[in-house]
Amino acid sequence: MQPLYLVVGIGLLLAAFVDILWTTLWVDGGSGPLSGRLTTGVWYGLRTLTGDRNKALSLAGPLILTLTLAMWIGLIWIGWTFVFASYPLALVNTRTGGTADWAGRFYYVAYTMFTDGNGDYSPTYGGDIWEIASSFTTASGMAFVTLGVSYILSVLGAVSDKRSFASTVSGLGGRSEAFVRAGWNGENFDGLELTLESLSDDLSTLAEQHKSYPILHYYHSEQSEQASAVAVSVLDESLTLFRYAIPDEHSPDPAIVESTRSSARSYIDTLDESFIEPKPAVPRSPDLDRLREDDIPTGSDQEFAEALAELTDRRRHLLGVVEADAWEWPPVEE
Repeated sequence: MQPLYLVVGIGLLLAAFVDILWTTLWVDGGSGPLSGRLTTGVWYGLRTLTGDRNKALSLAGPLILTLTLAMWIGLIWIGWTFVFASYPLALVNTRTGGTADWAGRFYYVAYTMFTDGNGDYSPTYGGDIWEIASSFTTASGMAFVTLGVSYILSVLGAVSDKRSFASTVSGLGGRSEAFVRAGWNGENFDGLELTLESLSDDLSTLAEQHKSYPILHYYHSEQSEQASAVAVSVLDESLTLFRYAIPDEHSPDPAIVESTRSSARSYIDTLDESFIEPKPAVPRSPDLDRLREDDIPTGSDQEFAEALAELTDRRRHLLGVVEADAWEWPPVEE
């Protein structure tokens, strides 16, 4: 008996099981201890090596997802190999009658995890114990690999939702002033209210998806038009304009504006828990003159500046969201 091998094997299995369940089933838990470190390491490693090139960073999400699944499978695979290695007579080669070596144990665990086995090796001494261990090997392989694959499919669906939201916002404008001008019908913003309601719902869903699938934050788009971090900042600054720069009689329904601002706050708070820190600098302010060029009524620059001063913390968080996703504020000059 090799107690050390047994302890190592059980330790690796527990680490894998905890990390998988933590990441995939605990909605409020964020990434597991292992996958969280892997994710952060790959992201910052790519940013350092590539100089924040968007093309390279667009590989971060798929790479992290692949490595995470590979890590989970590898830990379970190696863990069970050590468990069977803890007793040299645990497995026998059915063709030669000899006990399994390390390669044989590794091979046995592989086909036991992913299939019903091919009979090249079988449990031997103390057969009941090792047959039960073999059953658990199959169960853990099928259950946790299936859980991992289901998680990947859910993440990919959330990535599509994330980019769809960003495309909707960027379609109205690449910066807040352009977004506001796009909704102006010459008298008010009535035609924009349904869009804001839809964006509010989408943003609430996106915040929950980021909480459920922390890896979603690292799916970087090559184009700013599909970057949700940029889109949320543009949308929130637009809502600030509606709330503090445009007179109430011309602004969209205040209830809709506040509801959408609440969804944006939820998104910021979700990312703030794990991914971002507020920046010491304050992002540049929206330019009211851009709105006045289209005869959109606005308040005074001084009143708007005072309102922005009260929103400094929120806007510093928004800047943190943008820069954490390797973008600049604002990304598009219009």
